[in-house]
This record gives sequence, C-alpha cells and structure tokens, in this order.
Amino acid sequence: MLDQTKPKDVGFTHEDFAALLDKYDYHFSPGDVVPGTVFSIEPRGALIDIGAKTAAYIPLQEMSINRVESPEEVLQSNETREFFILTDENEDGQLTLSIRRIEYMRAWERVRQLQAEDATVRSQVFATNRGGALVRIEGLRGFIPGSHISTRKPKEDLVAEELPLKFLEVDEERNRLVMSHRRALVERKMNRLEVGEVVIGTVRGIKPYGAFIDIGGVSGLLHISEISHDHIDTPHSVFNVNDEVKVMIIDLDADRGRISLSTKQLEPEPGAMVKNPDLVYEKAEEMATKFREKMLAEQQGIQLQPEKEEALEDIEIPSATEEVEVPVVGEVEIPSEPEEAEAEAVLADDVETTSEAPEEVEEADEADEVAADTETTSEALPEEELEVVVES
Repeated sequence: MLDQTKPKDVGFTHEDFAALLDKYDYHFSPGDVVPGTVFSIEPRGALIDIGAKTAAYIPLQEMSINRVESPEEVLQSNETREFFILTDENEDGQLTLSIRRIEYMRAWERVRQLQAEDATVRSQVFATNRGGALVRIEGLRGFIPGSHISTRKPKEDLVAEELPLKFLEVDEERNRLVMSHRRALVERKMNRLEVGEVVIGTVRGIKPYGAFIDIGGVSGLLHISEISHDHIDTPHSVFNVNDEVKVMIIDLDADRGRISLSTKQLEPEPGAMVKNPDLVYEKAEEMATKFREKMLAEQQGIQLQPEKEEALEDIEIPSATEEVEVPVVGEVEIPSEPEEAEAEAVLADDVETTSEAPEEVEEADEADEVAADTETTSEALPEEELEVVVES
C-alpha cells in the first residue's frame, strides 16, 4: 500500500538558498593571494576557478614575469596554483588575476636576500644605453651605471656577455635595482691581494688628488699624500698616463670596493720618488719587507702592553663614527695634502682622529669623481629608464 502522506514542508526556497550563498560567500580583494584551478584555456588568457560566483580571468600578459607567447607555456588544464587578485570585480562580477605579480614580489624578496648576503651574481647584458648597461636579475631588470662597468670594451660590445655583479641599490618602492661590475671584480681581486704586497700597475688616470692605477683589471688609488715624503703640487709632476709603476698595497676595503696604494712607503730615502723613481722600484721589495716587519712589530707591541689598554678606561674616547662626515655630492672641496710633520706630533690618544684624516680626504676626493660620473649618468639616462620594469 502506497504512502499517500504529503512531503513535509522544509520551508527552504531557492531564494533562501541564494541568500545563504551570499551570506557565506568569500570576499575577495585586490592584493589577495588565493588558490585557483585552471578549467579553461583561451587564446589570450585563461579562466580560473577560485571559489567565487563567477570564474576569474588571467590575461596572457599577467601570466609570467618573462615574455610568453601563449597560455600553454605557463598553465595547464586542471592545474591548481596560487594567483594574485589584480583588480576588483567588473560589471559581470569577474575578477582579474595575475601570476606575474607573485613572481615579481618573490623576485624582490630574493634580491633583498642576496644583497643582505653580499652575494656576487652573474647575469648577461641584454641591452645598453648612454648611461650604462641592462641585465636581468631574478627576472627583474637591473641597471649597471657606466662608472661601475670595469672593462675597456665599448658598452655596445657587452651585449650577450655575462658579467659578475654586486648589488649597489635594491629599492622596491622606487622600482630600482642597481648593480656594479666594478665592485665584483675588486672583491675577487682583493681575495688574492694582501696589505704590504708590492704589485706592478699601469697609470690609467690622473686627478688633482692622486693617480688611479690599474692592477690586474681593477683600479687602486695612489693618493697624492702617498706618492712621496716630499711635498708634491700635482701627481702630473711624477706620473703620466700609461706609465708602468710599482706600488705597495696599504689598505683593502672590500665593503667599499677600494684599494689604497703607496709609493711613499717604498722610498729608501725621503723624496726618492720625485728625484729617482728607478731607485724606488729597485728597492721596492726590500722596503716592503721592512714595512711588513714594522706592521708586525707594532701589532705585537700592542698585544704586549695590556697596562696601557687598561689606562684608557680613564680617558674619554670619542665615538668612532661621530666625527666622520659623509661628503655631500656636488659640494665637496678637494682638501689640501695633510701636513705629515703635524700628524707625527699627535699624541697617542689622538691616533684615531689622525688616522681618519687622510681617509676623509680620500673620501671627499673620490666623491667628486663619483659626483661627476653620477651627473653624466643621470643626464644620459632618464629616470624612467633607471627603474626596474617588469616586462609584459
């Protein structure tokens, strides 16, 4: 016998069901990263199910940080992966997605990590302009200023050449990624150099404050105060461009990529570099050995006198960084040569201040040269060309 009872009225209409869906619908906002599944690939994009009421869409140009010609190069049907919500719903309720933005964010995170590690990376030059060269680092476009390219080749010949590079500037907010070829070469060269070592180099440039010496592909500064014990009005009175010289390394600064040189420390007698440079070169190794022995004796002397170190507790020692002033680019005046006689008369507790004086001179003088390079670069390359562009 059939049951003739009427079905119970559950009191749940289609309108109720739609309202329930609206109540528990996820709210998607631009900037969110959400999982999605590819369910339809079209000629210039793809439809993605992210759980919204309407399928989201990803255009071809948002599929990769690199240039792609078809969606199949990046996506496959039924593939599930993360997507970045690029825009809010349009009039049809459809969201626009991006993979490129996720890759872009991760690329910046990666280059910040590489910069923090002071890593050296290698990249191929893909274009040049009047200001420098362009490379790709983790998919981002990096710029190498002309002043940071250490090669005698014309910039145009660098295209397709792979270069070792160090990070100069990583600024996601300003969309700037600036690299240095020169710093990478200097660091590599520094690993094989030592303070007190005599090297043979070639004069590549002469400035009022000193001479730049090429030593095996990297440039070191022979400051005017380190040429001779005798006073020198200008380095031109001692050197000419392309002169081959013997110099001694007196400082290696890997952080700033600088090599400081001296012929003054190689003089067998004061003024020999001015009066008889051949004698200086002949006695270079002998004088360098004495210099190294003196350095070693000074270091051992400091270790053997702990009483003097304890006495410093009663002395007010100024901050190591308080007196260092960073020169303002474009406003730096080249200071005069420090008077050595006065420097030798400084008391032991003022040694820190004295030792920084030549460095400040060198900093200021090199800043002038950097300023000149910077002005040339900035005029040659518009601001928008300096920016990292994620190419579509």
